[in-house]
Order: sequence, then C-alpha cells, then structure tokens
Amino acid sequence: MPTSLVTGGAGFLGSHLCEYLLERGHRVICVDNLVSGSLANIEHIRDDAFTFLDHDVAEPIHVDEPIDFVFHFAALASPEDYLRMPLHSLKVGSYGTHNSLGLSKFKRARFLLASTSEVYGDPQVHPQPETYWGHVNPIGPRGVYDEAKRYAEALAMAYHGQQGVDTAIVRIFNTYGPRMRPNDGRAVSNFVRQALAEEPITVFGDGSQTRSFCYVDDLIRGIVLLAESGEHLPVNLGNPDERTLLDLAEIVKRITGASSEIVFEALRIDDPMQRKPDITRAQQLLGWEPEVTLEEGLSRLLREQGREPITV
Repeated sequence: MPTSLVTGGAGFLGSHLCEYLLERGHRVICVDNLVSGSLANIEHIRDDAFTFLDHDVAEPIHVDEPIDFVFHFAALASPEDYLRMPLHSLKVGSYGTHNSLGLSKFKRARFLLASTSEVYGDPQVHPQPETYWGHVNPIGPRGVYDEAKRYAEALAMAYHGQQGVDTAIVRIFNTYGPRMRPNDGRAVSNFVRQALAEEPITVFGDGSQTRSFCYVDDLIRGIVLLAESGEHLPVNLGNPDERTLLDLAEIVKRITGASSEIVFEALRIDDPMQRKPDITRAQQLLGWEPEVTLEEGLSRLLREQGREPITV
C-alpha cells in the first residue's frame, strides 16, 4: 500500500485527490490548516487508511512513517483568499513548497507540485504551451498568487536538479465541480450561486474574455497519471474547449432554468483576456485528455447540490 501525503487535502481539489488515491489503494495523509479548506470536504471519508493532520505547511512538516508521494496542493487559489491574505499566499508558495520538498527529499518520495495556468498571466501566446514563459505583472494584485506559483516551480526544479528529488509539476487550468466554495470568486461557482438564488449574474468586463473549464474528475485522473509517470517538466492539464464568460453565464442560466439578468461590471485588474491550454504533452506523455463536457459537468454539479438540471 503506497502512502501519499496531500497538502491542502481538505480543499476543493485536495479532497477529490484524497478520495481518488484511497480508491486506488493508497494510504492518505491529509495536511491542512483549514484557512481555505474545510472539514466538510472530508468528513464523509470513513477509511482506516485516511489520516487528517491539522498543520500549516509554512511550518516544517514532520511525519513518522514512510511516504511514497507528496502532492503539494496547499495554496490560496481563490481570488477572494489571496487578495485578502496576500502575505500568507506568498508564504504558502515559498515556505510551504520548501517544506514539502524537504519532506519529499527526506522520505525519498515523488513530489508533485500543483501549479497553475496563472503562471502564464495575461498570455500573448494562444493557446498556452508549457514552453511559454508567461506575461505576468509581479506587483499587481494577482502577483501574490501568480509569482508564488512561479517561484514554487523554480524551487521544485532546483530541488530536482541539485538535490535529486523526484519532482513533477502540473499546471492546472480552470477546474470546477462539487465542493467549490459558493463565494470563492471564481466564475463557475459565482454564476451557479447567483442563478440558483435568482440573483443577477455578474460578468466582469464585456464577457468576451475566454476560459477553458475542466471537470474535477478529469483533472484528478490526469494528476495521478502524471504522479505515476517519470516526467519532471511542467505539464498542462485542462479542457481545451474554450468559452467566453458570457457563454458560460448563458449556459448556467439555461441549465438552472434561472430567470436571472446578466449584468456587467468593471473588469478586474490584470484579469487575463484569454486562457486555453495546449494539452499536447499530456496527450503524448500520459495518454490523457478530458472526457466530461462543460454542459455535462455543470449538470453533475447541480445534481450534487440536489438540483435537477433543465437540459444537458
């Protein structure tokens, strides 16, 4: 039975990863200080192979047993969180990554960093391949998250090159699914929450900016494939089905049957105008590509909330 440690394991993505690893026969140690995660995300897990450790990864991590994989998912990924706690966001990306890598080195474990498409910033190359270096404002409000992840990638590669740690980096594009916080500031969760409450659906800018939305089950499957591969360089994981935010708002309206009005507000500072992953490397290295369409994923999300979608 391999043992996996998941930092941020009580968060949206982390909790799904913990479940998937348990299903694959892993013993799982979930590390989270619950600043942005929640015990509600893992309280349904009733498995003797699952352990929860309440700990801030900005402090050294001590575990008294062998570990085979370290999945570093701790981060303030929600705009609501990293704008409210910018210093903590930087600490998790720097100290937290350093401590997680140190644990991997000590335990001789495979390390996987959950990086992000935000390392590409407001891209000038489209779609975004892993070879693109990005277009990021380091001193803008989003910089505390973007640069924390860029630094984390550099740290992972330094540990691999100098210390011989077996590292991997996944660049995660927009992902959605059950257990997203309703008020986390992301488009899918905001639109669904507003539509179900029959409130106006708020679109920033004119809605022409694009995103590519990947259902969480597809993403987690790809992450574990990457962890089990021998790849060290970054790999994009996301759904290349590119949609405008206005399209997303209209799809959410249709599937929920809401009568909500779509309203427009000022574009947020440094908000990327387009985002679409080039997943060629994931297809070639992992044999991975997403399977769940946006409409089907949104329908699954609604059913998880006890709502029956109007259309699929």
